[in-house]
Amino acid sequence: MKFSRKILPDTNYTPNFVTKKRLHEDEIDFDRLRSYRLDRVKKELAKKDIGACILFDPVNVRYALDSVNMSIFNMHHLDRYCFIPVDGPVILFEYFNCEHLSKHLKLIDEIRPAISWDYFSQGDQAEKQINKWTNEIQNLMNQNCGKNKRLAIDVCNGPGILALNKIGLQVIDAKKIVEQARVIKSKEEIQCMKASIELCEKGIRLMRNELKAGMTENELWSLLHKTNIEYGGEWLECRILSSGQRTNPWMQESSNKVIQKGEMISFDTDMVGLYGYCADISRSFIESHKFNSEQKKLYGMAVDQINHNSSLIKSGISFKEFVKKSWVLPEPYYGNRYSCMVHGIGLCDEWPMIKYPADGGHQSGQFEKNMTITVESYIGEVGGKEGVKLEQQYLINENGLELLSHHPLEKT
Repeated sequence: MKFSRKILPDTNYTPNFVTKKRLHEDEIDFDRLRSYRLDRVKKELAKKDIGACILFDPVNVRYALDSVNMSIFNMHHLDRYCFIPVDGPVILFEYFNCEHLSKHLKLIDEIRPAISWDYFSQGDQAEKQINKWTNEIQNLMNQNCGKNKRLAIDVCNGPGILALNKIGLQVIDAKKIVEQARVIKSKEEIQCMKASIELCEKGIRLMRNELKAGMTENELWSLLHKTNIEYGGEWLECRILSSGQRTNPWMQESSNKVIQKGEMISFDTDMVGLYGYCADISRSFIESHKFNSEQKKLYGMAVDQINHNSSLIKSGISFKEFVKKSWVLPEPYYGNRYSCMVHGIGLCDEWPMIKYPADGGHQSGQFEKNMTITVESYIGEVGGKEGVKLEQQYLINENGLELLSHHPLEKT
């Protein structure tokens, strides 16, 4: 069933409402943004001789089609997906009675109701539903892909994959396909990312200004959430903020612990903000902003690691060479090391993820122009009292890096 595609303004708000513009909204060519991203997906499919892909992951659907609906809900329910052939119409399979949400998107040729076999919504009708779904997918593959029976899927449960295999389709993992598509950013993507970072840093400034002894970690962390939502951002991937002794070891999420005078507060934003782009920035503050000698030492080491590792990165440098030359984390701190030294960034954390040598850091690949990355540091001695987390976000240029995250580091 086809739906009329009257083009509406670039917003989910009713057109008659007066709306507050998002940061840099008038400067971004959204048609070019969308065309670039969908074309990247199709080219990766063609390169691997794959006839089509089905994307369930809301972040991948957002990348390919810029279509958004209940992203967090659909991360754990198979109720919304899209079908993208190399040649043929792009079809969005939308959640119940939500077809109107994406009618303004020009690159979607057809919107159909999703067929879900998720147990939550279907119960004992799941098997009947999965048969309907596989029949529809088989018809689409026959109509658009000819003899090519290779179908890439990013997220699907066991029964779904088994059902597709039974009808003769070769299921390929779409993760690599979409990650490779997403790795090189267009001008418009970089504009979106800069807007999201600008918004994130509004929240970081508010957190720093409002930080005081007596407030809880959750109270401090809520300021970033508020800022993100208030200006049109979307969600935070994690809630990693801790204070005092909870900063070591790392990865502890915010709690009702009351912040004490002179304590370290460290956090990692992981913020999916404006236009769906991630602002992934880490900072460490001191309540009262006065460092003691141990805090100065930890902070200085984190700055040294960020500066050294970022100075190594430019287009054409292999990941192996980077790992070989990377800053050496002293042994007393190595057991508490972070999960990576560098990772890609876009709509969320993306490929590559470059780890420490002991964790298999020597994967193949190289840094390329117009990749966007973050450089990470966590410094906390094993058995130590506190730890410092810093992270900067960059764009790779021809001869080095452009710093995208501008909230200043602390003066110790």
